[in-house]
Amino acid sequence: MRYDLTRLQEWIKPGSRVLDLGCGDGALLEALARSRQVQGLGVEMDPDHINACLARGISVVEQDINAGLGNFETKSFDTVVMTLAIQALERPHDALDEMLRIGDEAIVTFPNFGHWRCRWQLGLLGRMPVSRYLPYQWYDTPNIHFCTVRDFETLCREKGLRILNRAFVGAHREVSAIAQRWPNLFGVTAIYHIAR
Repeated sequence: MRYDLTRLQEWIKPGSRVLDLGCGDGALLEALARSRQVQGLGVEMDPDHINACLARGISVVEQDINAGLGNFETKSFDTVVMTLAIQALERPHDALDEMLRIGDEAIVTFPNFGHWRCRWQLGLLGRMPVSRYLPYQWYDTPNIHFCTVRDFETLCREKGLRILNRAFVGAHREVSAIAQRWPNLFGVTAIYHIAR
């Protein structure tokens, strides 16, 4: 399991209700049900991922997050999670509002486009970054909003959101001291736990 998914589990209260937006194959919800005894629901639009969720016994709703989340009642979940998906949404700032309307807390992970390798590829080579973490070319990437750690924290401040916890995955797929010290430069993936 990806390290960001392993790390964020620490921030979810045992026995809580969790909504996972863009849940993929349901691996996170399966792990949370096992380790934290959560009641989970996934939201996904890829038919193959939906079938994988169902095969795991994960409850999943087929839905495009860009179309809105009005079908979920206010405060119907304790935690709403979105991993490596916010940068692919049309209106990520609105998605944060919806996440914190639906849940008391939210956890968001995203690739940090401020990482030094991204800067190097763009600055010195004059090309959009392609790496193990960002394996897409500029023309086929699902990422439509390129966000850095600083960008996200500025957005949280502007929206009056509290950052409860944060962690940064370094180049070796684990939390590293250098990524914690200078996250905007050395964090490959950012993990944020937020609330109103």
